[in-house]
Amino acid sequence: MNTTPNTDFNNASDIDRLARRRVGVRLGWLTHATVYLLVMGGLTAMALWQGRHPPVAAAFGWGLGLAIHGLRVFVAGKGSALRERLVDAERQRLVARRGA
Repeated sequence: MNTTPNTDFNNASDIDRLARRRVGVRLGWLTHATVYLLVMGGLTAMALWQGRHPPVAAAFGWGLGLAIHGLRVFVAGKGSALRERLVDAERQRLVARRGA
């Protein structure tokens, strides 16, 4: 089985457009993670300074959202290695079925 992602591009501008889109999605997750760390760090510092407990529920809820966002970007998103392998395998099954 070929594990190399399908890279049929018409020209260099298609490659550039796809690369920019993929980098934009990854930078979006990095921005999300940075904002999460800054906000949760600030909220935790304020809570501790006031003698309160850190905002565990908010950290957990937002952290879960950040984790799901990361899974979509790095594991199951367009252009991810896993997704490309699954698409390639399905494509091969469909071609084999059509030939049978």
